[in-house]
Amino acid sequence: MKSAPQALSHAQARTRSAIIEATVSVLAANRTASLPVIAEAAGVGRTTVHRYFPDRDHLIREVAVDSIAVVRQLGVRADTTHGTAVDALHRLLAAYFSESDRIVFLFKDPAVLQNVPPDEQPDDDFVMDLIRRGQVEGNLTSDLSAVWIQHALLALVLQGCEDVSTGELPAHTAVTTILRTFLRGASA
Repeated sequence: MKSAPQALSHAQARTRSAIIEATVSVLAANRTASLPVIAEAAGVGRTTVHRYFPDRDHLIREVAVDSIAVVRQLGVRADTTHGTAVDALHRLLAAYFSESDRIVFLFKDPAVLQNVPPDEQPDDDFVMDLIRRGQVEGNLTSDLSAVWIQHALLALVLQGCEDVSTGELPAHTAVTTILRTFLRGASA
């Protein structure tokens, strides 16, 4: 019988969190970065990384699950059920851009989500509901399917997050730039 994992001490939880945060940042910028590079960014040694995560695949899976949870919370905090769909979309994009490295880490390489259990995969129902609401309100065209509009939106968000990371797009203009591009392309 497998024993339950022991709870981490405060210091261990802080170290694990630092490794996860460093992994997000490092792999968002360079998908092929090695464990020593991640360890250095986290301010720990490679053996410390291995104490928490036995191998790179396990680390990536755990960071993906953590990032999915963070992105879900962004959606909750954006409160997309209130106000107009455009106002809610603005709040959602602002939330996404506050964690742009996580967006890039999760969605730039489809392989990142391959080993994540189905019940822990990203849930985009609230985005689809928001798009459908925008169509009903008349702010988003009904001539295009909600799925297509969602794909276009998420592609713009991913590209915007990448461009902020590389300095191509100023962070302070990212939300308005993406929203303007999206709304003009999907307007009614």
